[in-house]
Amino acid sequence: MWWGVGAALVANLLYSVGFVVEKRALGKLPALSAGQPLRVILVLLTSPLWIVGALALAAGFAAQLVVYRALPIAAAQGIFVSGLVLLLLLSSAVLGEESTGRERYALGGVLVALLMVVASVREGEDTVGSGAPWMLVLLVCVPALAAGVWLYVRVESRAHNRHRVPTSGIGYGVAVGLLYGVSSLAVKGTSSRLTTTDLGEAARSLFGSPYPYLLLFTAVAGLVMSQTALQRCRASLIVPVCTTVTCLFTAVLGTLAFGESLPDDPLLLALRVAGTLLALTVLLAMPRHDPPPAAAPS
Repeated sequence: MWWGVGAALVANLLYSVGFVVEKRALGKLPALSAGQPLRVILVLLTSPLWIVGALALAAGFAAQLVVYRALPIAAAQGIFVSGLVLLLLLSSAVLGEESTGRERYALGGVLVALLMVVASVREGEDTVGSGAPWMLVLLVCVPALAAGVWLYVRVESRAHNRHRVPTSGIGYGVAVGLLYGVSSLAVKGTSSRLTTTDLGEAARSLFGSPYPYLLLFTAVAGLVMSQTALQRCRASLIVPVCTTVTCLFTAVLGTLAFGESLPDDPLLLALRVAGTLLALTVLLAMPRHDPPPAAAPS
């Protein structure tokens, strides 16, 4: 269990550094549009700094594979969300981003909620799921992908309306979070298929499942959508929202899909359910729009 916790902390560090470096690089690139995915990818690849950030995220992905072999899904998600503290510190120190008072309270509420989820996990009592019926995985993942893409398109169309109040990025974060939630389930499924040293057998097992194809779609769509959103919005807001949605989606639906049973102890069950509901409530209460810029002195 403890080497899984260590891998999760390393993943947190890599993800936080990766997002902040990418955000720094995006500030120096031309405006991106999710409606031109090929151009987005080509522009991103011209930036050495962005590539460094992407490599950090890729290394975090590799660490995540280790985590899902050692920890139950709910426990892993709780530890991943604790990385938001490091992200907020880095975004303030490196990017100069400042959160509003309401956002700080909301993010504090999210951390409390997900610490409740972590507290509901007991070593030896929670089983680590080893697989899921692929039809059940698709039943969970396909509607989530459709909802994420639909929400992103809707927010994008509203953002281009010049008469609307500037968006804070909550909608972008929720949309990308749904895609990354599917990706997280695909990572969990992939780790469950790589249990043999026979490379041929492992490859047949993996490519005979939906997981590599879900990973391919979420990697490409998530790259275009997340980088466009990250260029327009504060990393200190959009990444925590995205992370919260990803973790809740993975913890709740992943636990069910992979047969990782809920706690039998009423107190632990109450902590897990109450933490999930609190995080959702806080997310819904966060401001949807940034305040208008102050008028320049005459």
